[in-house]
Amino acid sequence: MTEFLSPSLSVYIIAYNEADKIADAVKSVLWADEILVLDSNSTDETAKIAEELGATVKQIPFTTFGKLRNDAIAACSHDWVFSLDSDERCTPEARQEIQSILANPTADAYFVPRRNWFMGRWIKHCGWYPDYRQPQLFRKHAMVFDDAAEVHEGYTLNGRVAYFKHAIIQIPYQNLDQLIHKMQRYSSLGAIKLERNGKSLGMGIALGRAFWTFFRIYFLKLGILDGWAGFVIAFGNFEGTFYRYAKATTAKMSWKPADDSTAPRL
Repeated sequence: MTEFLSPSLSVYIIAYNEADKIADAVKSVLWADEILVLDSNSTDETAKIAEELGATVKQIPFTTFGKLRNDAIAACSHDWVFSLDSDERCTPEARQEIQSILANPTADAYFVPRRNWFMGRWIKHCGWYPDYRQPQLFRKHAMVFDDAAEVHEGYTLNGRVAYFKHAIIQIPYQNLDQLIHKMQRYSSLGAIKLERNGKSLGMGIALGRAFWTFFRIYFLKLGILDGWAGFVIAFGNFEGTFYRYAKATTAKMSWKPADDSTAPRL
């Protein structure tokens, strides 16, 4: 009797200056047939750490997250792809489910729930569980991302979709500095996206959107039940939303240089 072999699996991890996270991400998928770390010219030890663990590192300059993910998929050698971010960890239960699916796939793309650890606790609300992002296990030709998407990249699916039963782990921020840094970067990318999509802008709109975001996360999504961590998540999203719209708004303003002759005299 001929033994049936499951399809081979490529795992790709996108990274930029993630030296404090990349090792745990790579270690969690060392069982895969191929591990690719798509690095955008990190200035820390990200690439070195990944290579020392056996991953193949490819340097891809960052333009948009959509293009980065399409380039990552194109670099994968196998027909099945598992996408893992550098702040995520594949659990043993998720590994077993992946291997079971590859032995007998019933869909072409699978959403994977994530459990988030933040400020010393598992976040159960705030919209952070099950916290699906785009499908993370998929046939290589089943997903295409929007190349123009700077952040929160859209995608097109070709085939059937299903959902995992078991979760992976995400540790999005190890301290508040990382939260603030990501808010700053993503609000700038989001501002470009708002301008490109012709969204209505204005400082009043920025403030209104920010308040609605806080209310939705903290009250409607019950972030209040996650203690101070829930408040920080809601407030961080308030800031990210406000600055996203404020940056897009002020980019269209024509600010005159300071005129010392008109400065008030004290």
